[in-house]
Amino acid sequence: MSDQNPFHIAQQQFDTAADILGLHENIRAVLRVPQRELTVNFPVKLDNGSTRMFTGYRIQHNLGRGPVKGGIRYHPAVDIDEVRALAMWMTWKCALVNIPYGGAKGGVIVDPKQLSMGELERLTRRFATEISILLGPERDIPAPDVGTNAQVMAWIMDTISMHRGYTVPAVITGKPINVGGSLGRVEATGRGVSLVVREAVRRLGGDLEGLRVVVQGFGNVGSTAAYLLDQMGCKVVGVADATSAYCRPSGLDIGAMRTYTDRHSFRLLEGYHAPGVERISGAELLELDCDVLIPAALENQINERNAGRIKAKLIVEGANGPTTPDADNILAERGVTVVPDILANAGGVIVSYFEWVQGLQEFFWDEQDVNEKLERIIIGAFDHVWATAYARKLPLRTAAYLLSVQRVADANVTRGVYP
Repeated sequence: MSDQNPFHIAQQQFDTAADILGLHENIRAVLRVPQRELTVNFPVKLDNGSTRMFTGYRIQHNLGRGPVKGGIRYHPAVDIDEVRALAMWMTWKCALVNIPYGGAKGGVIVDPKQLSMGELERLTRRFATEISILLGPERDIPAPDVGTNAQVMAWIMDTISMHRGYTVPAVITGKPINVGGSLGRVEATGRGVSLVVREAVRRLGGDLEGLRVVVQGFGNVGSTAAYLLDQMGCKVVGVADATSAYCRPSGLDIGAMRTYTDRHSFRLLEGYHAPGVERISGAELLELDCDVLIPAALENQINERNAGRIKAKLIVEGANGPTTPDADNILAERGVTVVPDILANAGGVIVSYFEWVQGLQEFFWDEQDVNEKLERIIIGAFDHVWATAYARKLPLRTAAYLLSVQRVADANVTRGVYP
């Protein structure tokens, strides 16, 4: 993994778009940094009776287009600059698909796999209490991210509801269905990735049948994308999660691998065996001979050290910030098409928006409605980015940033500076 600072990368990407757009220094100064940052240090009682201190963050990048939206991450490598970057990327992502949110992100420095269920619940409820001064359906609406899930979101929703004295389902998205979650939300990000792969392959003149795909990350995003692409006729030849990586040139049985992870704690691939399947390193997985590479894990996975050895001709970013700017340059020189994160993985926030709307109205849609609306929005955004890139002879990432940054800048300029 590259040691580049993710927030500096996010700012560099913004600066590139701002330069091309000719943004005035005043608005550039506003958009280049987060609007609000909250750091909390809080105690949690462990099962053995001891008390341990944890550090967490909630950062709101920009509120110009509406309340802020963004996940909460539980991971030992969380730091404030990572959360700043993720919040900024959320602002651009929401603007690109034209939903009325600004960007935010949260995180706690913790390995959730090291906590019992009771400890995880106590940590979640205390963290939710600490950041509750920022949260609300009209203010800041968190969602799941790395290391969190629907159950964690339910605890946050319940905690905020206890503070208010009434149930507030729209304060969080990614909840279980039985407490106000949306059908289709769990699969939304991976479904969006698969749709973007389909559209990009079509635009590049290819065919999905037999297309060799490698997926780094086998959580909700990676496993769903792999499964849906397999159903479309692609051949998924390599997958990996945090514990292990596997490949088979003839194609992996993604259904069997999903069944395996469903049966094991923390849904991990560790220990998976099947005829003809070879276990390889995570570094080798990224460099497998394939047509499409989907990095769906963490930031900075494709960097200046490995970009020259990647064999895929199409990269679709299921994770946030998986490709560094140096790697972007190397890939562009080699003719590799990169569909950026703020477009490729926007399916999650699109359906989170649907969940929020349903929660506010207390009127729920069926899964077909959700999936059809998701496809219409993400394909519309893809078409707009592709047309902009073609017309201006720009990489897809730069084209996406031009569209999203302009929308956010326009909203902020129209609203003006208070007071």
